[in-house]
Amino acid sequence: MTASRRAAALAADPPVQAGHASGESGQVEAARPVDGWVMVFILLDGTLILVGALKLLGGGRPKPLMDENGRPLRGAISEKAFADINGVRQGMFIQSKDATHPVLLYLHGGLPEYFLTEQYPTGLEDDFTVAWWEQRGAGLSYNPGIPTKTITLDQLIADTLSVTSYLRNRFGQEKIYLMAHSGGTFIGLQAAARAPELYRAYIGVAQMVHQLTSERLAYEYMLRRFQETGDGRMVRKLEAAPVTMTDGTPKAYLAVRDRAMHRLGVGTTHGMKSVLGGIFWPSLRSPQYTPGEKIKIWRGKRSSGVSVLWDEMLATDLAGRVTELALPAYFFHGIYDYTVSYQLAKDYSGRLKAPLKGFYSFDRSAHSPILEEPEKARRILREDVLAGANRLADDPRR
Repeated sequence: MTASRRAAALAADPPVQAGHASGESGQVEAARPVDGWVMVFILLDGTLILVGALKLLGGGRPKPLMDENGRPLRGAISEKAFADINGVRQGMFIQSKDATHPVLLYLHGGLPEYFLTEQYPTGLEDDFTVAWWEQRGAGLSYNPGIPTKTITLDQLIADTLSVTSYLRNRFGQEKIYLMAHSGGTFIGLQAAARAPELYRAYIGVAQMVHQLTSERLAYEYMLRRFQETGDGRMVRKLEAAPVTMTDGTPKAYLAVRDRAMHRLGVGTTHGMKSVLGGIFWPSLRSPQYTPGEKIKIWRGKRSSGVSVLWDEMLATDLAGRVTELALPAYFFHGIYDYTVSYQLAKDYSGRLKAPLKGFYSFDRSAHSPILEEPEKARRILREDVLAGANRLADDPRR
């Protein structure tokens, strides 16, 4: 078998979402859903001969932003930056068509997402100076000398606040915007609650709330859908590993969860049918990461599983922990999302106390609305978030 065929065979149907979250229950034992990814990680650690075949080699430089004539845009920023954040060298991509734009710090979920913008351009750099930070233990910031089991929520919140200060000082802005996605919302929401004076607004994309309930809702939905379509094999796998509020998410469920979600269009994007083709290969093809940095993306993923905070995510009810924010709060959510429940996030938005808030439904999206419906996201950001309004929200009166 050739190396490329072996890679495809080993990496097919990995079981965990690319950058996602989990939630809360009483006495639930958390299982880190990484077993199925081991095939991918064996590939990375043991078959580096794929480097040439997969075009991993390259300069690892961010692409410059161009003007309408195809020339580098004057005054723009497109760079890979590193900074000492609380004693750890951490990396980020920074892009902006104008360095005087408002700064937006983006917190990813369990896997860095910047490389996905090559296939799904967000256009955020048109209106913001965007910092795609790759957190402690992930991507550019992965350090094998720091065991992921030692990384804590307090550290990641402190890192978020330190990166915020770095960006404020560098770009001379008193406050910045904080956008978090999926598992990143677990950190971002709590960072915004802890230091609201640093931010102009918080934007939660696929906001976590009570993830065990979310997983139960996802389980019930997927089981029903596969029963309706007559997929007996998937039905049997799900029935053998039920998600319950007392026993949590069994390992056997986590082993099939990602494949099932993508097959039904309720995973990373509504149109993405597998992690292998939609995330794994694109990460290896990206010319903006060096070969070593690409390996770090997946070594970090192997070490952390869904998230380095997986156990704590399962034990936490954010709806009870963060009941009020002292800054504007906006929530973007795809209606097809079952990785993080759309309905739970919408209900939370309605209960949250904030000086200004808005919930925005994305009708063609699953888990990643800023990638799936970028024009709609940019319109909301321009007309509501930057303007300090909520006219475009589902219910602007709330």
